[in-house]
Amino acid sequence: MQIVLATLLLFVSKVLFVAAALLPIMNPPGMVPVFLAQTARNTPEQRVYLSRRIAVFAFLLLLGSMYIGGFVLEIFGVSLPVVQISGGMLITLAAWRMLNDEPAEASPASGQLGEHISRDALKQKAFYPLAFPLTVGPGSVSVAITLGASFAHTGEGWMRYVLAPLAAMVAVALVSVFVYLCYRHGERLLALLGQTGAVVFMRLTAFILLCLGVQIMWDGARELLLPLLAAR
Repeated sequence: MQIVLATLLLFVSKVLFVAAALLPIMNPPGMVPVFLAQTARNTPEQRVYLSRRIAVFAFLLLLGSMYIGGFVLEIFGVSLPVVQISGGMLITLAAWRMLNDEPAEASPASGQLGEHISRDALKQKAFYPLAFPLTVGPGSVSVAITLGASFAHTGEGWMRYVLAPLAAMVAVALVSVFVYLCYRHGERLLALLGQTGAVVFMRLTAFILLCLGVQIMWDGARELLLPLLAAR
């Protein structure tokens, strides 16, 4: 009985450890204005579909990064700082578009635009840019790769090959469900701000996202430049 209880506590601690590492950097509630701005011209039904697809893609991206991300980067000879610079550029570009995009209400026909979007186009939009790099960005990918590397040194036998992977899968699933719930009900949260307040909040969020993209690029560039400067 004590062995079972100890195993359960260890499993729960691993789940909480992975979730606590991913949630702060992903910040699904903070990304709600970004999601709403990117889907301003989609119908409510399409937003529900996009929320569900984003959650699925987030689950696959995080789990893939955790267990094969480091291996894939090693095969192609790509370092984490390069991933940070490239992902930061994508985030910066998406944030810049959000800052310069006109609100959906500015167009008389904006309410009908989403009705003509195909399901394939929605799937593509759900993956890029909504799932990657806006929801699962270079920061969370880096954290997932690091977590995967740390699990490789977690105990021996079943603890390393069964308990740790299962705990990581459960944690990533919980994070993905939280992403879905935030995006699915995000419009209700911003409705409290009113139309003008929501637009202002979305613009501020886009600016913060722009700063975050630049910061991620700078972090990657710094990691690449520090060894060169230290060698002088």
